[in-house]
Amino acid sequence: MYFKDNKKFPYTELTNKVRISVITEFLEEQSDTDNNLWVWAYHIMIENNRQTAVQLLERYWKIIDETGKIKEVEGPGVIGLQPLIEPGNYFEYSSGTPLPTSSGIMSGSYKMIDKSGKSFEAKIPKFSLDLPYNKKIIN
Repeated sequence: MYFKDNKKFPYTELTNKVRISVITEFLEEQSDTDNNLWVWAYHIMIENNRQTAVQLLERYWKIIDETGKIKEVEGPGVIGLQPLIEPGNYFEYSSGTPLPTSSGIMSGSYKMIDKSGKSFEAKIPKFSLDLPYNKKIIN
């Protein structure tokens, strides 16, 4: 799996024939490390490998900073959308998260529904948010 600039997605998870792939990027220009603010972008590809269309209804995120503090985020859709993904197609989007520490971990799931109206969870792989220039990777 590749994203823009031919970067490989390092994190992938296949659940119920829906593959979620993630790549992260530290946003140094949006961060203010002197005031304990580190900001990351995450780019996600959701691939539908099923025989019928699926729709993303809700998201759930679990965000853990390097001190172990947990923040949970849930709500409808992603970036204001509840995309319908046809068989063999994919949906990509980018978003971001701030942290009060220089490292963290994110994981979660999407609540999906298939054409028959059956809902299921598509797991988002656990991925780390680590500064690219740190020699010691905490997560």
